[in-house]
Amino acid sequence: VTGVQTCALPISLRRASRRILCYGESGHGQTSGWRAILEYMVTVDSTPRVANDPKMVKVHLTTGAGLEIDWKDGHRSVYTFKFLRDACPCALCEDERSKTGRKAGEAEKPAPGTLPMFKAAVKALAAEAVGKYALKFSWNDNHDLGIYSWAYLREVCPCGECAEKRVRG
Repeated sequence: VTGVQTCALPISLRRASRRILCYGESGHGQTSGWRAILEYMVTVDSTPRVANDPKMVKVHLTTGAGLEIDWKDGHRSVYTFKFLRDACPCALCEDERSKTGRKAGEAEKPAPGTLPMFKAAVKALAAEAVGKYALKFSWNDNHDLGIYSWAYLREVCPCGECAEKRVRG
């Protein structure tokens, strides 16, 4: 990537290093036209970890592209913000999904015969680390209750390989 510049943005993380990278066309210290990508680089420690631990996490807040996770076992997961909002693991969202029979990440279906209503596109306004085990998002619909643990994110990974494993049981 050409023209990489480190940006100083306030982000609170515990026990994880953080980098905000700005990608753009020129590397002359100009920030207009750049887009910020938040990267959480998990620090190396001697504690043995399972496949549910990420090696690298990128949250694309500026572009709205979503979340990318490279796992320690070599697997790669890519989540759209829409998918993540529809997969919110908080008790309220879990209860709503169980009543309607939706799976995590599955969009809400309008009731038969209802007129479609305008709904603003899902956008993550902020993301923060929760200790060393999860992420928490603040959404543009004022919802911020879900704590997305690494284990949960791996469990609902939308890639074809993981979806096939869930179907097989």
